[in-house]
Amino acid sequence: MKLENDEKLVLSQRMEAQGRLAAGIAHEINTPMQYVGDNTRFLGDSFKSFLDLVSFYRSTLKSLRESGYISNELDSEISRRENKADLSFLSEEIPKAIIQTLEGVERVSKIVLAMKEFGHPSLREKAFRDINRGITNTLTISRNEWKYSADIKLDLDQNLPEVFCSIDELNQVFLNMIVNSAHAIDDKIKAGIFEKGLITIKTQQLGKYVEILISDNGSGISKDNLKKIFDPFFTTKEVGKGTGQGLAIAHDVIVNKHGGTLDVESELDRITIFTIKIPVDPSQV
Repeated sequence: MKLENDEKLVLSQRMEAQGRLAAGIAHEINTPMQYVGDNTRFLGDSFKSFLDLVSFYRSTLKSLRESGYISNELDSEISRRENKADLSFLSEEIPKAIIQTLEGVERVSKIVLAMKEFGHPSLREKAFRDINRGITNTLTISRNEWKYSADIKLDLDQNLPEVFCSIDELNQVFLNMIVNSAHAIDDKIKAGIFEKGLITIKTQQLGKYVEILISDNGSGISKDNLKKIFDPFFTTKEVGKGTGQGLAIAHDVIVNKHGGTLDVESELDRITIFTIKIPVDPSQV
């Protein structure tokens, strides 16, 4: 028991250090990204004015050509310079590049916000929190773990009440399950069964409880292993790919710390569904 508690303490301290590091990195990234975003928006607005001016010049040039007020030599030189600058190509592609850059800036901003919230110390204290936001932040943070393996299907109840919880600890539970799902799907990809799997996350209110379902169409869990997956140090992963503490800690967080339930159903090589139920307000249960 002492070894188990020591392991949990070490993991908790490691996660706290990682959270501080993530929040610090997010803060450092945020300022230069604001510069990039502001300057890109300025370039976009300025280029529109530039295109309006070019359009005016071209309509004027057309009138001059039709009226015969421009020499053939000057007309040829203007055409040569336009072709050299590839003005038509730039007029079409630069706005696209600006839009893509702004989309990239927005993507980074979402990642930065998710990192700040994911690692913020105050979120370790229990308070009424938005579970849906916690899930979307966790997906953003973990995107590199699942984006090549799975598509994500979200079915989040937009009327879900805020839940009295430690959102930081719940985010760690969501993170563990999402990564586990991605790894289970990887097993089927490596076996050549499909090229990409599916992870589905659903939230809903059930009376005084909120239910979170996380499912995947990965390799599944055998009946024998289903009985042991919440045991400390139990893992089906190869050596070096897991400590066997993830689901044991998830069970502790959900059941012992939040007064909820954590259940799993699985069919080998077909589907695995983790069902989390936690009270909206423990004082009302």
